Amino acid sequence: MTRNGPPGLAVILLAGGRARRMGGIDKPALLVGGRTLAARAALAAVRAGAGQVIVVGPDRDGLRAEIDAAMARPGGLVPTIRFVSEDPPGAGPVPALRAGLALVDEPRILLLAADLPFLRQSDLRALLAATGDGGGAVPTGDGAALTDNEHRVQWLTSCWRTGRLRDALAAYRGDSLRGLLDPLRPVLIPAEPAAGAPPSWLDCDTPEDVAAAVGWAERPADPR
Repeated sequence: MTRNGPPGLAVILLAGGRARRMGGIDKPALLVGGRTLAARAALAAVRAGAGQVIVVGPDRDGLRAEIDAAMARPGGLVPTIRFVSEDPPGAGPVPALRAGLALVDEPRILLLAADLPFLRQSDLRALLAATGDGGGAVPTGDGAALTDNEHRVQWLTSCWRTGRLRDALAAYRGDSLRGLLDPLRPVLIPAEPAAGAPPSWLDCDTPEDVAAAVGWAERPADPR
C-alpha cells in the first residue's frame, strides 16, 4: 500500500505508445540496468519531489513494485500511483495528456515520456526552478522544457503550471504536442550531462537505442 508524497507536484508519464519502430512491443516494460524504462523515468520524477504519479497506458503492477522497492527506505517517498488510458488507446500524446491531466490535483506537473532511461533528478529540478515563484537566477514562467545538444526542444521532458496547461488544452483542437505547448513560450533549459555520462534526452525509439542504453547502464558510472 502506498503512502502519499508531499503535495505540489505530479508527473504524467506517457506509456501507451504503439512503438511502431520496435514492432509494437511493450516498450516501457523493457529492462535497462535491471529496471524497466517506465520505472527509471518515474523514479527520476519521484526523487525530484513528485508525490502523484499518473501513468497513461496499461496498468503495470510491476511498476508499483519497482517504485515501492526503490523508495521504501527511511526518508524515502512512496508516491500515489494511478493508471489511466487515452481514448482510444494509442491515440497519441495530446489525447494521452488530456486523460492524464484529468486526474491531476497538484499545482505543477512534469510531463515525461516513459522511455528516458537516463533522465536525472537534477534535470527535473532545473525545470521546477523555472516554473517556480521566482527569486532565483533562472527566469520563471508557466512552463519549462529541456533542450538537447542540438537545441531541439524536448516536449516530453517538461514542467508546467497545471492551471495554465489545463486552460490551453481546453482551447486546443489539434493533435500536435508541439502545437499545444510551443505557444505557451516555455523557459528552455539546456540539458548538460556530466562528462562521460549518457545524455538525459536519450530516448529508446529503436532496438539500436535500447542496445545503446543497456550498454551505458552496464558501465560502473551509470547514474541510476
